[in-house]
Amino acid sequence: MQAANEALMRHGRFTIALSGGGTPQPLYGLLSQSPFRDQMPWDKTHVFWGDERLVPPDHAESSYGLTARLLLDHVPIPPAQVHRALGEGDAVTAVADYTAQLAHFSPPWPRFDLILLGMGHDGHTASLFPGPMPPQEITDPVIAVTANYDGRPAQRITFTPRLINEAHQIVFLVTGANKAQALHAVLFGAPDPEQWPAQRIQPRDSRVTWLVDTAAAQLLPDR
Repeated sequence: MQAANEALMRHGRFTIALSGGGTPQPLYGLLSQSPFRDQMPWDKTHVFWGDERLVPPDHAESSYGLTARLLLDHVPIPPAQVHRALGEGDAVTAVADYTAQLAHFSPPWPRFDLILLGMGHDGHTASLFPGPMPPQEITDPVIAVTANYDGRPAQRITFTPRLINEAHQIVFLVTGANKAQALHAVLFGAPDPEQWPAQRIQPRDSRVTWLVDTAAAQLLPDR
């Protein structure tokens, strides 16, 4: 709520990029109900997604579909302010369309008020996975990726660090003991952004907050 209020004071609207996966589901459930639902300025909120799997919007693995079922279908946000990626398209079409949506909203792309990120047990965030970093991560706001992870759809598009690192505020949600090693490596290990992609999120003048549960934090110092 504070991020939304700060954004309204800054420029009269609130832009947020949401995350898919299981970790944010309780948050979406809370935001869909009173009192939180009634405290959000939905009429001035614009929703995007930090990544999307190339599946139709009604597919069980669609990040948009998940958020719609848990949150967006239950709050008074104008449909025109929900900016989903074309997961039902091919990678080239999906990247071009989402890049165009971003440019149309705020050329060349918006500086988001808040980007919500998760992190996998391999240290990936959004759909930035371990391995060599393509040069497009440095120049483009959205790229296509192929990643085999936990049996989920491999074809995806994702925001790049170039876009994410410009956000006013970035919040990581990390839960589960299987992410403890990666969390420690990302926060306290030697810099290795190819092995631990969450280390690529290094904004210069943004606020980064890590919200982690006890299981994920078990290897962190001074718990």
